[in-house]
Amino acid sequence: MSMIARLALLLALLLPAHVATAQDFSMTLSCAALPLVADGFTAQHVNAAEADKKFARQVAKNWAESIDPTEALLIESDYVALETRLFELVQSIRDRNCADFARLKTDQIAWQKEHEEYVRDIVAAKDFKIDKTREIELDPKKRDRPKTEKQREELRRALIDFQMANYLASEVSEKEAREKLIHRYELFTRRVKEQSEADLYGVFLNSYAAALDPHSTYFSPEDMEDFRISMELSLTGIGAVLSSRDGYTVVEEVVAGGAASEHGKLRPKDQIIAVTQGAKGKGEVVDVIDMNLRDVVRLIRGKKGTKVTLTVLRKGADTERFDFTITRDVIDLAESAASLKWRQVKRGDKTLKVAVIELPSFYMGDKPGARDSAKDMERLVNQARKEKADALVLDLSRNGGGVLQSAVAISGLFIEKGPIVAASNRAGKKLDVLEDKDSDVQWDGPLVVLTSKVSASASEILAGALQDYGRAVIVGDTHTYGKGSVQQLSQLPPGLGMLKVTTALYYLPGGQSVQSTGVVPDIVVPSPFSTLEIGEKHQNGALAPASTKAFKSSKANASKRWKPVTRPVVQKLGTMSKTRVATSKEFKELQKRLDEADANNTRIKIAEILDNKKKKSDSDDDDADEKKKNELSIQSKEAAEIAADLALHL
Repeated sequence: MSMIARLALLLALLLPAHVATAQDFSMTLSCAALPLVADGFTAQHVNAAEADKKFARQVAKNWAESIDPTEALLIESDYVALETRLFELVQSIRDRNCADFARLKTDQIAWQKEHEEYVRDIVAAKDFKIDKTREIELDPKKRDRPKTEKQREELRRALIDFQMANYLASEVSEKEAREKLIHRYELFTRRVKEQSEADLYGVFLNSYAAALDPHSTYFSPEDMEDFRISMELSLTGIGAVLSSRDGYTVVEEVVAGGAASEHGKLRPKDQIIAVTQGAKGKGEVVDVIDMNLRDVVRLIRGKKGTKVTLTVLRKGADTERFDFTITRDVIDLAESAASLKWRQVKRGDKTLKVAVIELPSFYMGDKPGARDSAKDMERLVNQARKEKADALVLDLSRNGGGVLQSAVAISGLFIEKGPIVAASNRAGKKLDVLEDKDSDVQWDGPLVVLTSKVSASASEILAGALQDYGRAVIVGDTHTYGKGSVQQLSQLPPGLGMLKVTTALYYLPGGQSVQSTGVVPDIVVPSPFSTLEIGEKHQNGALAPASTKAFKSSKANASKRWKPVTRPVVQKLGTMSKTRVATSKEFKELQKRLDEADANNTRIKIAEILDNKKKKSDSDDDDADEKKKNELSIQSKEAAEIAADLALHL
């Protein structure tokens, strides 16, 4: 019997008989169920974490941070006391003692109410004025928690100035901005008051899951409903993966083929601070700082064809503030499908034809006639061969992953046969190997794979496998994303929700997992992501890198169909590329922007927000943006240059 099945049986036994035998019962998350649901996480998790005191302290830390993410509620001594209290509560939950949950809610209401009254007193004062000279560190992890009430007051004032500046930058009157900010803190207090017992238990379970790794999650029944709705075509969004970090909604990934991708301006690391229904100036501006991520997603999601305006902050040499109006749509596989472009590369009196295939995602529909990335790739590779390409570039630099089987099948286009990836649970106790069993090779010529820091999951497996077999030269950012874990959804009994648990790690044929480290390129080519802290290793609680015994096969090139890439060849190509990049006008301009922009600087000047309010919007040159989308990136162009060199030196 599986752990989840045992859990369902145990929970049923905990119910009154007349409920447990009902034909269509629905449970409510209870104190008695908490240790059982928590055990559902640990029983399935890849690391088989033990619920010891060290683990309990991490759960308490996560829990405390969720209560006071901006560090403006509690001074350090009170916060330390809260962590200790939550640690004791985590321990008592094991004994099904949840008495302190009610007292905790009462205290949270008091803390929020006190903060609300402070904001009201400051903002409602006739002599209130924004201090434009003030700076604020947006990332709580980079600032010290206030030790005294005076320090807390200074932080609160900075937050008030920051929030007021954002309202004013949205062309809201000062009177309306004051009212909105006060109402915002009233909502914070109301949200805590309206939390049900099950909501409070859900916070604990998510804190518990986060102590395991960043991808394990507890879904309440409401979260499950949101997930179901998001799968329906009638309600669509912008095509972006969002996360909540320290009270801010952060763009993790722009999904290829989605509305935001087509819009072309939203980027990873952008912080969404406000959402407006409709075009800018047409609807109410809703401040979403400190808002629950689920509520932010509900604001962004809507019917196909309707518009939503996102107000985002982007850190660079200065803080830039943008208003992006995006038309909601479903993800269009035609836009995220593989496509072929050509690049002519001159070497002396010779011109080489380089085929550049862009693959933004790994897709495979389950309906008759649905598009399949493996079939599309095979068609384009065959086209490149028939049109006498001298070399081929596979561009995965925008590929955030997708169907794993597709990555395996596409790997098989370039090797004869052999293992591509293995999934292992419980620290290597079991290896499930996926391999290419077709001995056909559709392309046996020079191959370069372009990656970036946003290349994740299945794209890392494809690039890493080809690198391990010496089949391709990998070029791009210093590493790929580093998402090397497998998640599994487990449905709990009705009314209790669902678990998403990290159950295994992926391993490449050489035995190394891409977890946290990603795929390290043979040749580094700068990109706009170079200075951004993007990747699994920057996630709180990320699992450590791992390795297992290599499982490469000699059958990958049994008949010597293709010439393996050697280290001397890679070193020579790297030297040539470095010289080209150093003298390239386009790369010099990119490097200048990277040098000027400290993308990881999270300090912000209030004056920058107010000064930028009329500078950045959707009025940028859309024609120029469209032209750029249809051109090869400078990274793709350099990859083509490397591919041409590879063709001459293999």
